[in-house]
This record gives sequence, structure tokens and C-alpha cells, in this order.
Amino acid sequence: MRVSSIHKYAKISPRKARLVIDLIRGKTVNDALEILRFNHKRAAAMIDKTLRAALASAEENTEVDPDALRVVEARIDGGPVRKWHWARPRGMWAPLIKRTSHITVVLSDEGKEKG
Repeated sequence: MRVSSIHKYAKISPRKARLVIDLIRGKTVNDALEILRFNHKRAAAMIDKTLRAALASAEENTEVDPDALRVVEARIDGGPVRKWHWARPRGMWAPLIKRTSHITVVLSDEGKEKG
């Protein structure tokens, strides 16, 4: 049984969030939650919230043991980019780019799957 959760339009760049998501890919849910709890990066809180949402969905909709669940797919996709300009001296401007991410976490109680 596969259960997924998606956090869309997270206000963090995909490059920064991928550093954290790589730590939990392929781990059991309890190990992943422990890793995220002690990670001090801002993306860890967003990924933790998405992982807990997938875990709650699995417990609510299926009769599965939470200890048997494993993170089979953890992905960060780029979202829309907001662009502004920033006033600089002598009438010039510099680009100001705010990146967003889509965080996807998929849990499964089956053996290690390829994703």
C-alpha cells in the first residue's frame, strides 16, 4: 500500500531542500522522523510536516502498522519562481528571484521498491 503527501508552493529553493530530503530517502518512518527532528535546516520542518501528513493518512485510511512503513520516494520539484527587481545605484536594478518547491513524500509498507 502506497500513501503519499504533497506540500506545494513551499517557500524554499529546491536546491536547499534537496540537501535534507536526501537524508531520509529509503529510511523507515521512525528513522526519518528522528533525522528530521535533529536537523537544524529550515527545510527539515517543512519535510517533517509533509512526512507526518503522509503517516497520518496511512494510519487513517488503511490498517497498516506505522512501524512497518518506509519512505520509498522523497522528491523535491521546482515550483513557480517569483521575480522582482531591486533598485541599485545610478538608476540600475538587480534581479530578485524567490524560488518555491513542491515536496513529495511517498510511504509504503512493502519491501524496498524502485521509484
